[in-house]
Formats: sequence, structure tokens, C-alpha cells
Amino acid sequence: MLNKFFKFDENKTDFKTEIIAGITTFLAMSYILSVNPGLLSQTGMSLEGVFIATAVSSGIACIIMGIVSNYPIGLAPGMGLNALFTYTVVLGMGLSWQAALSAVLLSSILFLIITLLGVRESILNEIPNDLKLAIGSGIGFFLAFLGLANSGIIVSSPDTLIKLGNLLSPPVLLAVIGIILTLILYIRKVPAAVFWGLIATAVIGLVFNLVGFTTPNDVMPAVPKTWISFNLDFSPFGGFLSGFDELFKNIPSLIIILFSMLFVTFFDTTGTLIPLSKECGYVNEDGTIEGINRAFISDAIGGIIGAVFGSSTVTAYVESATGIGLGGRTGFTAVVVGLLFLLSVFFAPAILSLFTPSVTTAALVTVGILMFSQIKEINWDNHAISASVFLTITMMILSSSISTGIAFGFITYTTATIAQGNYKRLKPIVWILCIVFLIYLFFGL
Repeated sequence: MLNKFFKFDENKTDFKTEIIAGITTFLAMSYILSVNPGLLSQTGMSLEGVFIATAVSSGIACIIMGIVSNYPIGLAPGMGLNALFTYTVVLGMGLSWQAALSAVLLSSILFLIITLLGVRESILNEIPNDLKLAIGSGIGFFLAFLGLANSGIIVSSPDTLIKLGNLLSPPVLLAVIGIILTLILYIRKVPAAVFWGLIATAVIGLVFNLVGFTTPNDVMPAVPKTWISFNLDFSPFGGFLSGFDELFKNIPSLIIILFSMLFVTFFDTTGTLIPLSKECGYVNEDGTIEGINRAFISDAIGGIIGAVFGSSTVTAYVESATGIGLGGRTGFTAVVVGLLFLLSVFFAPAILSLFTPSVTTAALVTVGILMFSQIKEINWDNHAISASVFLTITMMILSSSISTGIAFGFITYTTATIAQGNYKRLKPIVWILCIVFLIYLFFGL
């Protein structure tokens, strides 16, 4: 039955290969189970509740991806999108987490409509490619900075704004060790390097506790009081329902939030699904990709599911390449990933006790490096582009706002292109966004 439904023979795979690929992809993605709650809980959401929302929404989204599109791709709350949710929408703009969830739902619905209408390619062509790359690279920088700051490697300073923290402090030293170990595994191309880096760092943290190398105020990995719990916290579920009134009180801010979420989701998803589908061999002779629209639809539905259960936008994960590399070729791989995410809901106490901010720092830094690497494709010889890329990345980090970075990037690109006398190259959507971003920045909306 599975062979017939998922087309094992047609895709030159089998049940055992798909199982192994699914387990491998889950291990490569599983760091999100500790990282996402750590970020979103800063908005006032329950730590345990965000964990459950992350696991359940990821699990359901993966299963939908597998059944609807037959793609071996896992989905989970996107890195960068969770930072946008926390630091830009809630902590930056002052909205409640309920309003942020409402924005996630609306942006995901818009993404679904765009996909169903088939206008994805038109929008892709309207946005300068270098700006897309700059935003992805900037988010990578931002994630790495968050990891370094949350663990105490980087701290605030009244004299220099920020400075290096005390490297001999147990949580800071543990984070540094974790970064080194994870980078070694990543450079050595160890499958699921981030996962094994997290495990190794958590174990070292337990050893720190065992030998007494810690202080009462340190947040360090600890042996869980209970490993399995059936008392599940679904408090973020449906929170979006009470956020619409607040979200629609300020229309200009609503436009900025929706655009930022939609923009990051749109290009993150496109940049993930297309190369992974090619790696699976789904490209036809005419260059079209078999089933790609169903994959985009599944991804959009995943975002809606994330909002309903109480998480930032759920999207396709590039870590799915690990399972594909081991032979995963059908949606059954994604189904296996989804089932493992659903199973993990019962291990919330253990995971949250072991994977503290010091442990998850390495994951944020490593993902940041992966996202930053696309900066090499930018056309640095064009001064208009180099200036807009520089300000996109710089303002994103220094303002702690992904939306602000995007705004400066578009405004700088438009201004510099006009200065070059190439204003005719600017697409209508660039002009519109430039005006909206100017209103957003100068009127503080």
C-alpha cells in the first residue's frame, strides 16, 4: 500500500531507506524544538506551550507535505521568522504575541493565495535578486548575534555599547565550547551536525553541574525531574483569535508586518524547495519541476497550522537535504519526520531542561553561518547594490529589527539607483515599498 501511494519503485527507493532518511532529517531539524521556545517565550508565551506548538505544528505540516506533494521535505518554524516574530513584531513594535500570531496567520493565507493564483514567479522577478540575498544574509548575522547575546558571550556596555562577556563564566564557557564542537562537526560534514553538537554541549553542561562548576544564578543544563510528561500545555493554541483587533488598529504597521513576514517566508521557501526538488530529481526535460506547486501549497498550509497552534511561521527546512542525501525520495520521509515531531511532545520536560540558551547558541551561530554564505553571490561591483546590502545587514543587527533592515535596504537601493540614472530599472513594487518604508521609518508606525 505504501509502495503504491508514495511510488517507492518509481522513485527508486524503499521502505527502509525512507525510514532512515526520515530519522536523519528529524535529527538535523530537531534543534528547533529547543531554539524556538527559547526565542518565542521572550514575548510572554509559555515556554512549555511554545514547545508543544512547535512540535505539533511541525509534525502536522510534515505529514501534509508528505501526503499532498510526495516531497521528502520536513517543515518547522523558520529560523529568522521566529526572530522576526519576537524581536521585531512583539518586542520592537510593542504588539502582543496574540497579535503577532494573527499576523502569521494572515501572511500564511496571503502566501497560499499567491501560490494558488500562480503569481509566484511574477513577484520573484519584481524584487532585485541582490536584495533577496542581502536579507537572507542579514538574518543569518542577526541569528548569530542573538545566540551570542543570549548566552552572555556578548554583553551590553555603557562605554562601547557591547563588549565581550566573561568567558570563564560557566554558561558562557559552555556556549563557547558548544560553538567549537558544532563547527568542527559541521566542517567535517557530519550528518545532523547541529543535533549532535547540541547533545554534546548538553552533556558537558551536566558535567559542569556534577563537578560544581556553576553558580546558583547560572541557567545551565540539568537532569530532568521527569523525562516524559502527558500533561501537555496548549495555552498558545487559538491565541491568534484575540489578536486581530490590536493588529488592525494601525494599518501602516500591519502592512509592514505582513510584508516582512510574507517576504521572508516567500523567498526562504522558494530558496529551499526548488534546490531540494532538483536534488531529488524532480526536474523534467523542459525545466519544469514536477509537483512544486503542491509543495508550495503544503508549505503555506504549514504556516497556517503554525499560527493556529501558537507558533511563528512554519516553513520548509533546508536540513531536509540530509535525508535526501541518504536516499529519501518520497513523501514517506516527510511523514516519518512528522511522526517523530508529534512523538516529541511527550519529552518536553527533558528537552527544555537540557537545552538551555548556552546549549542552543551553537545552533543559532551555525544556522547563521549557513544563511550568511549566500552573500558571496551578491554583485559587489555595483555601488547601489553594495550600499543597500551593507545597510540592510547593518541596520538589521543594530536596530534588532528585520523589518528595519529590509526598509533601509529598499530605500537605499531606490535612492542609489536613481543617483546612477537607472531609475527606469526600478519595478513598480520597489517604488511602492520604498514609499511605505519611508512612512514606517520617519513616522514611527
